[in-house]
Amino acid sequence: MTIKEMEDKTGLNRSSIRFYEKEGLISPDRNKKNGYREYTNQDMKDIQKIAYLRTLGISIEDISYAMQGKKSLKDIIQKRRETLDTDMLDAENAKSICEQLLREKELSYENLDITAYTPETSEYWEQNKQLLKVDTVSFFYLWGGFLIWLLITGVSLFTAFLVYPNLPDYIPIQWNKTQVSSLAGKTFIFFYPLVCLITRFGLRFCLRWKIASNNQHINETVSDYLSNSFCFVMLSVEIFTILFIHGYVQNIVLLFVFDSIVLLGILVRALIKLSS
Repeated sequence: MTIKEMEDKTGLNRSSIRFYEKEGLISPDRNKKNGYREYTNQDMKDIQKIAYLRTLGISIEDISYAMQGKKSLKDIIQKRRETLDTDMLDAENAKSICEQLLREKELSYENLDITAYTPETSEYWEQNKQLLKVDTVSFFYLWGGFLIWLLITGVSLFTAFLVYPNLPDYIPIQWNKTQVSSLAGKTFIFFYPLVCLITRFGLRFCLRWKIASNNQHINETVSDYLSNSFCFVMLSVEIFTILFIHGYVQNIVLLFVFDSIVLLGILVRALIKLSS
């Protein structure tokens, strides 16, 4: 079967089918004459099973383990049900409290008395510690936010316009420690802000799809952190290029050390706060 026939028979789009293939969940043969993928009935059954399990919120990793026999599918589904039970209980509790609050005739922030609904506040904080953890690493989410990306991209674009008239016709784009290994036309300086744009509106969404987690909020947070970090690296490379051209720095290793310190520092600080 061709990819088009597979789409028609499974009801799934080709991007999902190709994603499952990329993740190693299916391995269709290739036609030796034209190089096209040829799917079998077994591939079709596997694709439908994978998609069905994904609708239950089961991760790609667990599906892969089940297919390889490394984990029991029953155990995986049992664990997922337990997670859903917890989520549903939390949702029901939140709904119940919302209903109590809405029964108040005059409900406002000023007259809200939480002890009337939650006498044991310490116990309540403990029950909701997973939600409250988000507040302890707000700077971590800020780093992945739109404003930080906009700042990085804006600085990158402004820098490119500012230095462009004074750049030589060819600028370095690759180094081997202190030696330039590759050059490009000076318009390449605009490549760095362009990459920031592509990262935000392309790579960021690919990362959200790639990261195998049942928690969408975690997917978004990690993908935003990684995409903004990549943009930060692009900005630092752009600035290093300019400094290198004018003879202020020579060794590309210093750039790697600087970027690593900054990004790892943000990540470590977040993890420490998250575990505290």
